[in-house]
Amino acid sequence: MDYTPQIRELMRSRHIKTWQELRDLTGISEKQLLKLRRGELQQLKLETLTKFASKLDLNLADLLALFELIPSLQKEYDRLKSQLSEQRETLRQEFQQSSLQTLEPWLIQWSAAAYAAQQNPQAPAVKLLPLVRPIEQLLQDWGIEQSAIVGSEIPYDPQQHQLMGGTVEVGELVRVRYAGYRQGERLLYRAKVSPV
Repeated sequence: MDYTPQIRELMRSRHIKTWQELRDLTGISEKQLLKLRRGELQQLKLETLTKFASKLDLNLADLLALFELIPSLQKEYDRLKSQLSEQRETLRQEFQQSSLQTLEPWLIQWSAAAYAAQQNPQAPAVKLLPLVRPIEQLLQDWGIEQSAIVGSEIPYDPQQHQLMGGTVEVGELVRVRYAGYRQGERLLYRAKVSPV
């Protein structure tokens, strides 16, 4: 499409008489001006367009409106936004599917195990431990690991531990009551501890 009339009108409103005068004022080359006249803005650098617009006391949006690009840019923006939303949903579904595959043995067996434990309260809880392996596997896949083991005695560090009662000094031994967790270098949950 030929945008020469729009550019000429812009020149006339700025009292610019020749193409050379326009090039000198805006600092664009003859080749770049030809692309502008043809409406081939996508082949020009954003820096070039911004400079061209500012030298003519326009903002970039006004320049794009001159070339009737605002509606097409909005359409492209809407398309990309929709595409991103679809990708996000696809990733969410893939994440859920992958997590469910890891948790499948637990999902299948947990309700029966919980029922059996309710029917026989004297049954040893140790029999339930194999059922949590899929959850442990999922945490391992996500890079989440315990930062302190329940029952262990370790030196107290208020950055890593949450004291459940009493008072202790930094470095004194405390007993871990609830495990702490970290993901790589990031602390997720401080271990809950109590004085020995």
